[in-house]
Amino acid sequence: MKADSGPQGPAEDGVTAALSTGAVARRLGVAPTTLRSWERRYAIGPATREDGRHRRWTPEDIARLEEMCRLTAQGVPPAEAARAAMSTPATTLRRGPAAPTGQHNAPASHTPGGPNALPLGDVRQECRGLARAAVRLDAPAVDALLDAVLAEHGLVVAWEEVIAPTLHAVGRKWATSGERYVEVEHLLSWHVSSALRRVRAAAERPDAPPVLLACVPGEQHSLPVEALAAALGERGLPARMFGPALPADALHEAVRRLGPAAVVLWAQSRSTADRSLVRIVSGIHWGVKGARKRTSVLLAGPGWAGGAYPGSLRLHGLGSAVDVVEALLPR
Repeated sequence: MKADSGPQGPAEDGVTAALSTGAVARRLGVAPTTLRSWERRYAIGPATREDGRHRRWTPEDIARLEEMCRLTAQGVPPAEAARAAMSTPATTLRRGPAAPTGQHNAPASHTPGGPNALPLGDVRQECRGLARAAVRLDAPAVDALLDAVLAEHGLVVAWEEVIAPTLHAVGRKWATSGERYVEVEHLLSWHVSSALRRVRAAAERPDAPPVLLACVPGEQHSLPVEALAAALGERGLPARMFGPALPADALHEAVRRLGPAAVVLWAQSRSTADRSLVRIVSGIHWGVKGARKRTSVLLAGPGWAGGAYPGSLRLHGLGSAVDVVEALLPR
């Protein structure tokens, strides 16, 4: 399903009906709790309430929220963004978003959310909400959005279609912005890691040997392997996660002691992808004499691209990786 290009403004003919908080949150790609927090902290809320209790957002209310989302996506602090949105005349909001306070003659941008927004492209609407929350460093909203997308879509879809695209957009923005947005990447990565650990694991298969998951020595990027560990746990497939930069000697000892069905080695860059390590791991034996066993070596990550690694298998994508690992385990 094609994702929306971004939050849309109120209908030109003025017939848009007042919406509930949940409907507005889905439209903007933010958590309902974030809207309630903005209303409480910054007094940017609906003009009326149905029966004196339920919030009903009018087209003008929604236009102000869209303006606030646009400004916070540019890095404007929420309090300042709320003041700017509330002080902008309704007629200006309907014609299009105004420039942030103190920013005049800003250059036009074709990026939804303004020139400082993350370069998401054609993605699911949930990506935009997650990106906005990360840019404004709104940790509660990031947590709420991650938990919601994991609960609604499952781990594999959530990772491949929402979480990974947002992480990649943050990385691209950092790489092209002269060390800006480092704090956004760190916050988002931390909360993604925490959300993956909150995914409920099924009971492990008692008769299956474990799968060993590790980043190669020198490799600090562990989130994709954490996602694989969580996805295997969802299916009850036994996994042992060793995290970033596992030393080669420690990897050798872990393989020898666990006798794993497979070893997944993650390498983010070619500088950490080590051909000799693949050869060493694939050559490790264990068990009694006459019944010695070896493990399957599975290579994951862009660092292994373009190379030939005999005795190993490449993994591509989270969903297919889980299927490959499951196929290696005894039925």
